[in-house]
Amino acid sequence: MSEKPLIIALSKGRILKETLPLLKHAGIEMLEDPAASRKLIFDTSHPNVKIVIIRATDVPPFVQHGGADLGVAGKDVLMEHGAEGLFEPLDLEIARCKLMVAGLKDAPPVSGRLRVASKFVNVARRYFAQQGKQVEIIKLYGAMELAPLVGLADRIVDIVDTGNTLRANGLEPTEVIAQVSSRIVVSRASMKTRHGEIQTILDKLEQAVIEKRTQQ
Repeated sequence: MSEKPLIIALSKGRILKETLPLLKHAGIEMLEDPAASRKLIFDTSHPNVKIVIIRATDVPPFVQHGGADLGVAGKDVLMEHGAEGLFEPLDLEIARCKLMVAGLKDAPPVSGRLRVASKFVNVARRYFAQQGKQVEIIKLYGAMELAPLVGLADRIVDIVDTGNTLRANGLEPTEVIAQVSSRIVVSRASMKTRHGEIQTILDKLEQAVIEKRTQQ
């Protein structure tokens, strides 16, 4: 076994909460509660595995550039970041939602170039380009629903879970860009140099996903 610990990158919130039971099945448990700590790197019950807690959008570059050997990221983040240098061997089937286009309910057709607000600028640009539409992309990091209300944008591209926030602000989803769930991503370099260790974890995680699916 390698002397250097295997690093798994996770992000706070729903993904962390839903990933931890799957990791437990693989014999990897955090030794302290990340919510009660300011630490960013945590020991686990596995002597050769550590977990780092970072921003969701930082998981792909951390894994891609060697800051972590593997990580868990939403398909939305992977679509926006691109998958160069990454394997995506397993869908954990957690943190499900949809990446959608939405706009004001009963909004009239837009003449001219469509203005689209989103933090998923690459995804939005590709999606509308595939439809042959030229759009002006306005990058926002939050309060996306506000953009159509104040005339900043005609449409938004955002993650939709229940749709309650959209409806509460007079918006409605119009098109589904992608079904989103969280995936395991693995560094291509780590997969070569530490294949045995990583494959063992992947096999146990896949077994946990299958068991969870059969119980639903």
